[in-house]
Amino acid sequence: MAEIIAWVTSPEFIVYASIVGVVFGGLQISAAVMVYAERKVAAFMQQRLGPMRVGPYGLLQPVADILKLFFKEELRPKAADAFLFTLAPIISVATAYVAFAPVPFGAPTTLFGLLDEPMALQVSDVNVAVLVIFAVASMGVYGIVLAGWASNSKYSLLGGLRSSAQMISYELAYGMSLATVVMFSGSMSLREIVDLQQGYWFGVIPKWYIFIQPIAFFVFACAGIAETNRAPFDFPEAEQELVAGYHTEYSSMRFAMFFMAEYINMVTVSAVAVNLFLGGWHGPFIPPEYGWLWFLIKLAFLLFCYLWLRWTLPRFRYDQLMSFGWKVLLPVATVNLLLTAAGVLYFGL
Repeated sequence: MAEIIAWVTSPEFIVYASIVGVVFGGLQISAAVMVYAERKVAAFMQQRLGPMRVGPYGLLQPVADILKLFFKEELRPKAADAFLFTLAPIISVATAYVAFAPVPFGAPTTLFGLLDEPMALQVSDVNVAVLVIFAVASMGVYGIVLAGWASNSKYSLLGGLRSSAQMISYELAYGMSLATVVMFSGSMSLREIVDLQQGYWFGVIPKWYIFIQPIAFFVFACAGIAETNRAPFDFPEAEQELVAGYHTEYSSMRFAMFFMAEYINMVTVSAVAVNLFLGGWHGPFIPPEYGWLWFLIKLAFLLFCYLWLRWTLPRFRYDQLMSFGWKVLLPVATVNLLLTAAGVLYFGL
């Protein structure tokens, strides 16, 4: 018992608990910020102001949205499966949070000498982080499929079926883009992959993998957008065809949980892209101990691209989605993987 108390009161445990709290709270805050950013970016694209009434410049609009959803009535179709209907949004949110756990967001730190040894700025430092993220993120589709089936609604069921078909179509290309980076770096640890991107070529060009593997980055970006069901790949919730897709029958906080999971998944995909292709927390002008600032800047840029694409590109037809996934993205990812394998094997890249 004394050992447990000593461990719980040690600086290492307190710092680790703080990191977990920062990540958990940061993801929740990021979902609220993304709601506000989405409204503002949409308004900018459509030449209007967006939220301006709730708080200064509409900054309290996410708070108003949360309060509105919180006080709405919880409704459930009479013929729905009550247990699975409730379980579906929980699965979606849980997988979204767990998928972010192995993602590092800064260089190891001693917190200005508070700790004896540097501690990693991530919830779980695993040496197969790429595989863990790929596996956990793939489980998110179960929440969507269960939501569609348990709602006992034709629109929800079609949205769930579309989601499973879309995930299968883009999962292979998504995995191959990850495998390309793993093969090139020789590691499945995100921290090691980031450390391999330190330094510059010719003193100017960063050694980021996006310059070496632009095709893998393109495949990862397209597949990541499809995995998170965002436009132009938002078929599971196509408003014109399926009302609101798999969450047609949801209301109140269950409905909010699906949207929270979607925005957290966007943050996770963008954070993984920053670590795999954009050098993670490495960058000029900022000391390594403040590298998390570079990480946040790169993350914000990729999240803006998410919103920019949604309000710029029209949604594909369903057959175009399948054709793009199987006839374009998968062959491109396969060829890129084979070329990378040949380069590593014969040229020692």
